[in-house]
Amino acid sequence: SSYSNENDDENDDDTRFQQKKNTKNGRYCEQSQENEPAASIDDKSNVKTSPFGQIKLRKTPNSTVRKDIMQSSSSSSSSSSMPTNDISKQISALFTAFKVPSIWKPALFLFLWQSTPTSEGAFLYFMTNDLGFGPEFLGRVRLVTAASSLIGVWGYQKYLRTVPIKKILLWTSIASAPLGLLNLLLISHANRSLGIPDGAFVFGDDVVLAILGQFAFLPTLVLAARICPPGIEAVLFATLMSIFNGASTVGTEVGAYLTKVLGVTESNFDNLGLLTIICNLSSLYPLIFIGLLDGVGSKSETEMEDELGGDAEAGTTVSFLEASSLEDT
Repeated sequence: SSYSNENDDENDDDTRFQQKKNTKNGRYCEQSQENEPAASIDDKSNVKTSPFGQIKLRKTPNSTVRKDIMQSSSSSSSSSSMPTNDISKQISALFTAFKVPSIWKPALFLFLWQSTPTSEGAFLYFMTNDLGFGPEFLGRVRLVTAASSLIGVWGYQKYLRTVPIKKILLWTSIASAPLGLLNLLLISHANRSLGIPDGAFVFGDDVVLAILGQFAFLPTLVLAARICPPGIEAVLFATLMSIFNGASTVGTEVGAYLTKVLGVTESNFDNLGLLTIICNLSSLYPLIFIGLLDGVGSKSETEMEDELGGDAEAGTTVSFLEASSLEDT
C-alpha cells in the first residue's frame, strides 16, 4: 500500500506539472473549456443559460448603435476640423500681415543686416593652427565673452532704452566695422611689435565686440516684437525669428564661399587679411537701406511701451484677425 501511495503521489505531481505546462502554452484553458458544457441562448426570452446559471441579456437595437456611431464620428470630425480652420486663419493672416509696409520693410532690413558674410570659421583655424591656442584658452575666451554679453544687456537696459532703435543700429554698425578690422594686427602679428600679447589682444577685442553685439541685437528683438499686430503675435514673431536665423545662415554660407574663393585653408592664411576686410566692410552695406525703419524704428523702446499702454487704456487695440475679417466683409 505504501508503494501504491508513492505512485499516486508521483502521478499527482506529474499531473500538476502537465497542467502548469499546458497553462503556459495556452492549451490548458482550451481543454478545460471543451470539457465544460456549452452555454445556450434562448432567442425568444433573450436568456443565456450557462453552467453558472441564467443571465438576462441586454439587446440594443441596430438603429441606436448606428445613431451613436454617427454622432461620435460627427463630433470627432468637427473637433478635428477646428485646428485646421485655426491654422488656415493664422496662415492667411500671416500673408496679409506681410503685405503691410510697416511689417515687411523692417523684416527686410533685419534680413539684410544679418545676412552679411563672416570670417569666423577661417579665423578660428588661424587662432588654433597659427597662434597655437588650445581648447582651454578658447573656452576661457567664450566664458569672458558670455560675461561681456551680460554687461551689454545691462548697458542697454540702463542707457539705451530711451534711444531710437534706428539710431542704435546705425551707430553700432559703424563702430563694429573698425573694431573688426583690428584683427588685421593679429593676422600680421603687428600686435607683438606693439608689445601686446596675442591672448590679451583676443580677449580685449572679443569683449568689446560682444558688448556692441548685445547693443545691436536687443533692439532687433524689440523691433520684431513691436511690429507684431494683435491676434498673430506668436506666429509673426516666430516667422521673424526664422527669417533672422535664416539670414545668419546665409551670411555664414557666403563667408564660407569667400573663404574658398580666396584660397584660405587651415594652413594657408595669406588672404585671411583680405577676407577680414571684405567681411567687415560688407557689414556696412545694410545701412543704405536703413530708411526701411522709418516709422516704427524711429522710436525708442520706452516710447513704444508708452504708446502700447495708451492704446490698452483707451481700448483701441483691435485684433489683426478681426481687422482682416472686417476688410474681407
